[in-house]
Amino acid sequence: MTVDEREHVDRVLRRARRVAFPPGEFVGQESFVSASEVLSLAGRAAVGPGTRVLDLCCGEAGPGLFVTRSLGCTYRGVDASARAIARARRQAAREGIEARLDVGTIPPVPPGPFDVVLLLETMLAFRDKRALLRGIASALATGGRFACTVEEGLPLTEAERHLMPAAETVWLTPLPAFLADVESAGLRVRWYGDCTSAHHARVDSLVGTYAAAGPLVGRGEGTSAVDGLLTSHRLWSCWLRDRRVRKFAVVAEKA
Repeated sequence: MTVDEREHVDRVLRRARRVAFPPGEFVGQESFVSASEVLSLAGRAAVGPGTRVLDLCCGEAGPGLFVTRSLGCTYRGVDASARAIARARRQAAREGIEARLDVGTIPPVPPGPFDVVLLLETMLAFRDKRALLRGIASALATGGRFACTVEEGLPLTEAERHLMPAAETVWLTPLPAFLADVESAGLRVRWYGDCTSAHHARVDSLVGTYAAAGPLVGRGEGTSAVDGLLTSHRLWSCWLRDRRVRKFAVVAEKA
């Protein structure tokens, strides 16, 4: 795609994502979490004025900038996509938010100390969750908090991996195993909550808005991008509906 074509597809998909959420609940990038959920999770992690927050795999930093604007924390976001970070920097500048936004692959986790580490909607992509959690624990100050969302379930079968686009980024884990990994990294689980039903409803809404966006993106790579989103989201809808996968939010503290 040319730059103009890519920008057109991005605008169409962004509108589709915004329409899929109730007013004021879109966090500014592809996600199943709402603004209210992000703010609630940040509150449980005791984010407030002056809190040093590290946001891993932040994407365009929609949730992170929202938290920073709402709660007055000190914010650093890291993502492997230079394009996403460039968008995040432009958005931070438009909003007058002071934020450090870096291009970087995780792991390694940037050295701290940080008061809070966020990892939203991306735990799924890490096959070795134990190593990641150890890195997060090392980056936290004593008493620091880790807040994340996690997709819970048995690993995908070969047949399921064949159906899911980008299956190399889909690594499910049973909740007891994940919580045990959190504890073994030196983090004490303070709270976790089930958000499966809410995220199932959101996925269904996204399926509808992506389907409506298909004719607007034109032909070629734009159509392929929408087709991939529809395929993956329809699978998520089935898996969340049937509880093949459950979604949880988790807050843990470094002892």
